[in-house]
Amino acid sequence: QVRLVESGGGLVQAEDSLRLTCVASGRRASNYDMAWYRQAPGKEREIVASIRFSFRGDIISYADSVKGRFTNSRDSAKHTMYLQMSRLRPKSTAIYYCNVIDPGPVRSIYWGQGTQITVSA
Repeated sequence: QVRLVESGGGLVQAEDSLRLTCVASGRRASNYDMAWYRQAPGKEREIVASIRFSFRGDIISYADSVKGRFTNSRDSAKHTMYLQMSRLRPKSTAIYYCNVIDPGPVRSIYWGQGTQITVSA
């Protein structure tokens, strides 16, 4: 079992910055794939950024809508993932969720409870 706790959300103005944190506890491993998703009111959950484990080094990807503004990173020693968000837009308003795919011994997917970000114009 992996438990995920997100923090760092809040109410900000357009062009502000925020940093989200996701801390994993329980079964901790260094080879998780981790990701940030978000769900805006009335819309489906969408992926924002991901970190995929690779023996050659993490592979980080972003949704086109956040490229150049968001930076995803993790500290494996602390089992923590971060999402640094800059130049936030009202369209960024959503609940942001941390996601972990634990590859073994049985592949399992875990979600955090989410943290609300509201961006005012």
